[in-house]
Parts: sequence; C-alpha cells; structure tokens
Amino acid sequence: MLYSAYQWHTDMTAPLRRAAELAIVLLNPLRRLPGLGGFAPIGAAWEMLARAGLSHERPHYGISQIRLSGREVQVTEEVFHATPFGTLLHFKKKSKISQPRVLVVAPLSGHFATLLRGTVQTLLPDYDVFLTDWHNARDIPVAAGPFGFDEYIAHIIDFLEAVGPGSHMIAVCQPCVHALAAVAVMAADKNPAQPRSMTLMAGPVDTRVNPTKINALANDKSIEWFERNLISAVPARHKGGGRRVYPGFVQISAFVAMKAARHAQAHRELFTHLVNGNIEKSETFKAFYDEYFAVFDLPGEFYLETVAKVFQDAALAKGELTYQGRNVNPGAIKRTVLLTVEGGRDDICAPGQTVAAHDLCTGLRPAMKRHHLQAGVGHYGVFSGRRWEAEIYPVVRKFIQSAV
Repeated sequence: MLYSAYQWHTDMTAPLRRAAELAIVLLNPLRRLPGLGGFAPIGAAWEMLARAGLSHERPHYGISQIRLSGREVQVTEEVFHATPFGTLLHFKKKSKISQPRVLVVAPLSGHFATLLRGTVQTLLPDYDVFLTDWHNARDIPVAAGPFGFDEYIAHIIDFLEAVGPGSHMIAVCQPCVHALAAVAVMAADKNPAQPRSMTLMAGPVDTRVNPTKINALANDKSIEWFERNLISAVPARHKGGGRRVYPGFVQISAFVAMKAARHAQAHRELFTHLVNGNIEKSETFKAFYDEYFAVFDLPGEFYLETVAKVFQDAALAKGELTYQGRNVNPGAIKRTVLLTVEGGRDDICAPGQTVAAHDLCTGLRPAMKRHHLQAGVGHYGVFSGRRWEAEIYPVVRKFIQSAV
C-alpha cells in the first residue's frame, strides 16, 4: 500500500509539474524584456513547483574527459561486466598509459552510484577506475531472484575477479562491511584476485562505537517493525512489479526530516537566486538537489539483513558474520594492506566505527595497516568536495602507490 499510495500521488501531481515546466518556457522571454522584471517571482515560483518531485532514473556521470600527462584525454563509460542487480562500469580512457586498476564499491542505498561522481573524477588521472553501478530494485524483475547480504558480497568477489589480480579496492560508506567480508572470504579461499590494497572510507564496521542517531534508530525497533513499516511491493506498472523493496522515497524523506531546517533554507535561497537572476548560484543548488532527489529502491531482503547484521548485531565486529553458511574471518587476510578513513564530524558513521577494522584484521602486520582521521569534515566530505581532493585523496593515493 505504501508504494501504491506514493505512485498515486506522483501520478496525480505530474500534470501540475508539467504545466509549471511549460509556464517557465513561456515566462522566461518576458522576464528579459524591459519593465517586465515583475514576472521574475512568478517564474521562480513556477520553477520551484516544477522541481517539486523525485526522479527514479540514474543521473549521468558526465565525465567525458580528464587531464592526463598534460593533455586532455577522452573518457567513455563501458559495461565491463553485468548482472541483473549491478553493472561493473569501466571509465575507459583513450590512452595507452598503463595505470593501476581500482574498483570503487559504491553504497547500495537510497541514492545512485553517481553520488560518487566526484570520487571517481578525482581518481581517474592516476588510476584505471571501475565502479559498482547498482541497479534500481524497482526495475529488476522478480524472476531475477533475491538480492541479500550474501549476494552483495558475492557481487564484490565477482567484480574483483572480473577486474583481475593485482587490483585495488576502495569501499565507501555502507559497503565497507561487505567489502571487508569479501576480501576475508577471498583470502580464506586463496583467491588470486584478492586486491593488493583495501581502503575503507566512513563505513560502519563496528556500530557499537560512538553510536549515531542512525545507529540508535536501527536499534530502537525490531527487525519485524522495519519489515512491516518500511518494506513495500513495487507497483505492477514497473519492471520489478511485485518485488519487495525499501523505497528510495522513504529513505529520502527520513534524510530530509533529519535536517529539515537546512533543506528549507536551501530552497528559500534557491528561490531568491532565481528571482534575482543569479544563474551560477542557482545552478549549483539545482545540480545538488537533482542528484539528492534522484532516489533508488533497495531490495527488501538486502535492507533488512543489513539493518540486522550491521546495525543491530554488529556481526562482523563480534566474529559472528557468516557468508553462505561459512564464518567470515578477517584474520585470514594476509596480503591485502588496509587503509581506513574517517571524518571527524561524521554524524552518519562516527569516528571509531571504521578504524575498528584494524583490530579485526589480525593477520596483517602493523606496517600493513594505516588510519587517517580527517578533522573538520562530515560524512560526504570524506569522499567528495574540496577537503577530499586536497587532503584525503593524497593520503589514499600514497597508500595505494605503496601497495603497487
């Protein structure tokens, strides 16, 4: 019922948003005529109305070229490997320069992997970059089967094998647990595709450490409550009709509610910029919210298992996590060097939760483990923005280079 109600509301308001888009087209020429600047607030209001909705389509990465060795090099997106649930996307450069291969493991959350666009763009001049581009669960037919915690780990192993031996892995946020588990399984199996290095960035390896509001919320309710109240069936009109999912519109609603005043102020500022014709500033706001309001549905079993195993039970940290019936032992990792990165102001994954991986990787000598705490940055600042580019990435680059 939850998803059907949302779909009904979206369908009912769609004509109004389309009318607003048409009004913008008609009003914009009038706003430029002398003496007709009074149309500016009306045009701005129509634009705000046109934007009052969510998108369920993946935004473009928009990385068409980078600067490499002093010249512009073309970049193309190539499907390197794919399953019904995700694509191993290769950002292929038109260059003969050989570079270390890096797999970036994106979160399977309420946003598309394009959230890591800035991360990928920063890495590209130095590395041959591959990315886990997860598919929206509402577009995956039920016949494709379930996708839970084990399937996520299996995909990481599968993708590392596709990229090949000698690669490096960077996991961002939520999949740090899955990535660490995947490398532990590969180490136990003596899989030749074990990565040379593993960088875990702002991930909930041990949520018992400095619990955040999100951690408290996960533990405040039973897993049955989450299933009853947050999991819904995709309407039949979509390819994934009947698949049970944690809808992206539910997650984004929770995120916005957590910082409602900040988002309200941002939209007031956007309205003011539109009225005043501050194109550059308004485009910055719009680009951010175009990405933020592009929502992604998670497979229901994956969401529930992640809440239970990562946030309620801290199973990996306790040594209780299993994969396909086998115990997962990070102590089996002997060859893959480890870097953990945390943000000092991270209120989603607090400092201490990621560095906990060091105590779990007992098979690595101290010289094979490193931690970086970046003062003054929140969660997203760990992997995007000015501080990521100027202060965090140099640490990551130096670490990976030492493992080549």
